[in-house]
Amino acid sequence: MAASLSKHLRLRLRGGGEYCLLPSRASTSHTSSPAPPPPSCPPAAAAPPPPGAGKEASAWSKLFLFAPGAITFGLGTWQLFRRQEKIEMLDYRTRRLEMDPVAWNEVASSAALRDPAAMEFRKIVCEGDFDEEKSVFVGPRSRSISGVTENGYYVITPLIPRSIESGSLQSPILVNRGWVPRGWRDKNVKDLQILDEASESPEAVKKPDEKGSWWKFWSNKPKLSPEIEKPRIPPVRIIGVIRGSEKPSIFVPANEPSSGQWFYVDVPMIARACGLPENTVYIEDINEDVSPTNPYPVPKDVNTLIRHSVMPEDHLKYTFTWYTLSAAVTYMASKRIKAKKVRI
Repeated sequence: MAASLSKHLRLRLRGGGEYCLLPSRASTSHTSSPAPPPPSCPPAAAAPPPPGAGKEASAWSKLFLFAPGAITFGLGTWQLFRRQEKIEMLDYRTRRLEMDPVAWNEVASSAALRDPAAMEFRKIVCEGDFDEEKSVFVGPRSRSISGVTENGYYVITPLIPRSIESGSLQSPILVNRGWVPRGWRDKNVKDLQILDEASESPEAVKKPDEKGSWWKFWSNKPKLSPEIEKPRIPPVRIIGVIRGSEKPSIFVPANEPSSGQWFYVDVPMIARACGLPENTVYIEDINEDVSPTNPYPVPKDVNTLIRHSVMPEDHLKYTFTWYTLSAAVTYMASKRIKAKKVRI
């Protein structure tokens, strides 16, 4: 009875196909015993990945490994373009500085006011008088002499040109007269304070009584002509180069005209502080005729106008550095890919 029941159950399970087949067991007794639980079926296998997924992941990993090499190579190539631009810029400045100086007259003044960029780096010659009371000190700026660094300032003073021809009128210009030590600036501030106090104080000496007989005797002196009575002071002759405003970095603080603190050259702002129009021409003095008895201000050297903070040879060094780094990173990426292939 038990044997026939077990055979019937195996045949039914084989026909359904939904359960695992049970092995037949021989019955030793006529009494029926409960059937053991069916063994658990093995889990179904995971779905295979779509074709080409592994190759795509491998391609992206290779691209990621070679990305630093490509970036550094691009930076090296960019340095080559920057070097060529710098060479052309320095050649342009050199050609402009080698031209003959232009006399600062009414024609040159109007041309510079119309298009300041067209006159930049051109030499001009101007004669006039400095307005010392409106001097501006830009700095601090360091100057190295025989290995010793000294802090100071650039002094910028308005120059009022003298008209050579009758009826001609030239516009005032701002002149960067050169470098002065820190004490020179402090002395100038004290002199201006003394002049202000003297202008506000009443006259200390009174005129003598013109009604006295002795005054009438001595007052009968021949009067001098105006030309002899007030001799004119010779004008200051300036040879300078037309320049523009400086471009300060993010670390340079802003100018404070109200307190007299100037950290960089801003031509329109300095012109407003001096009571001049914003389009006033700004030049840098390059006159090399410095008096030994009065060495300050020290004019700028012409070579400093041609030079730049980053010269073409510096760009060439940067190019070599970036290309070397690109080759090293690319070599390490290729070694990494070869090591993966060997492990596979």
